[in-house]
Amino acid sequence: MATTSDIHNGMIIRYKNDLYEIVEFLHVKPGKGGAFVRTKLKNVTTGKVLENTFRTSEKLEEVRVEKVKKEYLYFDGNFYVFMDQSNYEQMNVPAEVIGDLDKLIVENMEVAMRVDPEGNILGIELPTTVVQEIAECEPNVKGNSASVSGKKAVTDRGLNITVPFFLEVGDKIKIDTRNGEYIERV
Repeated sequence: MATTSDIHNGMIIRYKNDLYEIVEFLHVKPGKGGAFVRTKLKNVTTGKVLENTFRTSEKLEEVRVEKVKKEYLYFDGNFYVFMDQSNYEQMNVPAEVIGDLDKLIVENMEVAMRVDPEGNILGIELPTTVVQEIAECEPNVKGNSASVSGKKAVTDRGLNITVPFFLEVGDKIKIDTRNGEYIERV
């Protein structure tokens, strides 16, 4: 059991029978009354953020979440197949766990999986950039380069993205996986 003085960003706690990550916290000592800790908690499974206040006397159940490296191999209908690179053991991860990241994940990519003590997969973290090929986009029209906005394109994984006007179908681009935005041509 941890106390409120042990709170730090990134800490995972069990709260209301669910796992929450502490995103922000602030120790408050008012002039009158007891001290407390104001926190922002993010649900590990749903991503929902809530704010909560803990009194300094409260005990928190800290949950140790392990990050393990896995290599993504392929999509098999309802499951994403990952491999442990140390022992070549394969595991199936349900599509619901991957969620919106399915358009950013590519074969042979190394990812970090967050696993709770019971062995349940809480989520995956992709590398900060990924390279994909443009599958379709509007043709380049002379004179469009004056605009700053760019044109719409779709990658080979089905990601809709805004790219500069000079890019064409077949060009490979680097994408930021944190926000899904174009970085540069590769």
